[in-house]
Amino acid sequence: MNERKPIECWLSDMDGVLVHEGSPVPGADEFIRRLRDSGKRFLVLTNNSIYTPRDLSVRLRGAGLEVPPEAIWTSALATARFLDDQRPGGSAYVIGEAGLTTALHESGYILTDTNPDYVVLGETRTYSFTAITRAIRLIDAGSRFIATNPDAVGPSNEGSLPACGAVAAMITKATGVEPYFVGKPNPMMMRSALNAIDGHSESTAMIGDRMDTDIVSGMEAGLHTILVLTGVTSKEQIDRYPFRPSSVVQSVADLIDLIE
Repeated sequence: MNERKPIECWLSDMDGVLVHEGSPVPGADEFIRRLRDSGKRFLVLTNNSIYTPRDLSVRLRGAGLEVPPEAIWTSALATARFLDDQRPGGSAYVIGEAGLTTALHESGYILTDTNPDYVVLGETRTYSFTAITRAIRLIDAGSRFIATNPDAVGPSNEGSLPACGAVAAMITKATGVEPYFVGKPNPMMMRSALNAIDGHSESTAMIGDRMDTDIVSGMEAGLHTILVLTGVTSKEQIDRYPFRPSSVVQSVADLIDLIE
């Protein structure tokens, strides 16, 4: 690993790093246990804005991983924090699920379809053509366009589903307005997570399984980046990218001894 300050804070992607297709990655339970026992500050990150941290905590517990809600950071939370910083007490027309609406409510935002400051697009399993049409008309009328994440497709038992990035592209095609994506690969996601745990980039590691989201956003935020090979990116694919992770390991099981 590169010479840096000792790692005091850990950020980790969820899917492909801690769980894979609903099952825990071998060693993930011990990795999380070691983090909790050590007292190190850590967050599990996800671009999924559908669920609240409490929902995700329960889902992870079902996979055998004990991650408290306060140790989970979603693109919905990052979006709410960003909007609160940009326009405190503002208003938004939201397309999304409880993870996003709850985060915005808790940040003091008013959810409305009448002259909102922002149209905020998140993930949902049931995108409504009526809601999308309303979003297009509000953006045409001057509302600013925000999206939680640029992922074009999401998984389901039946196959791929159109996700936030794909629906955002449709709205952009209709309005000519590009959204501001808050989630990965925007380093804003990492910076907001660091702020949430009072962390510092020079002593924080980001663990991910994707070069094009986790590693690039961690790198751009100045973090120590660790690629695990239990998810999307294979070892052979690393050299295709013009940037490299700080280190590459087989899985989070290889990182347990680094937590002191």
